[in-house]
Amino acid sequence: MSEHLTCLSSMATRSLLADLARFHEDRSGVRLRIESVGGVDAARRVRAGEGVDLVVLASRIMDTLEAEGFIAAGSQVALARSFMAAAVRAGRPRPDVSNEDALKQAMLDAPSIAYSTGPSGDMLKTLWAKWGIGDELAGRVVQAPPGIPVASLLERGEAEIGFQQLSELAGAPGIDIVGRLPAELGTDTVFTAGRAATCRQAEAADGVLAFMTSGGTAEVKRRHGMDAA
Repeated sequence: MSEHLTCLSSMATRSLLADLARFHEDRSGVRLRIESVGGVDAARRVRAGEGVDLVVLASRIMDTLEAEGFIAAGSQVALARSFMAAAVRAGRPRPDVSNEDALKQAMLDAPSIAYSTGPSGDMLKTLWAKWGIGDELAGRVVQAPPGIPVASLLERGEAEIGFQQLSELAGAPGIDIVGRLPAELGTDTVFTAGRAATCRQAEAADGVLAFMTSGGTAEVKRRHGMDAA
């Protein structure tokens, strides 16, 4: 009988984890059941002591959870580096987002902007504050509720341009991806995985973590718009 583990993650790594879990089960017999929700909700559930074995979230959140005692000390591993991207409704003009000035202008020109909760939303707010345009954009921004993809707002015409992790935008219907945000802005996010304090199968969980960060998984991560961390 195969072992069974549970994992709670944010939406950004949902598809990647599904593939990695399938590959790991084929080679080890250890089944990983993954639930992906909004990152804010995931952190809340971990803090509530929900009985999961593994947690995958942005490194900043994971560090906080480990410091609070909800992630087993020293168990974190860097899973993947994710990149923010811009997208528009399918067929709409694609603005230039290739450099900082062009991206800022694209936001100023957009009649409406969709963004997500979690790390990518926080990064956009930081950029708006840096550029001093937060007040100017205030009436034009639409934040997707936790767990709701930005792509769905674009497809329904609720926003002209949207920003989210590339892994969440890739393959979504009804949108065109404009491109990654400029690398010099430092908007990429490292997602880490770690054992929850509630994990009762530490050896099996550590085996999953070792596999997910092994060199053989790099190509899978690239297919999902991420780099090995």
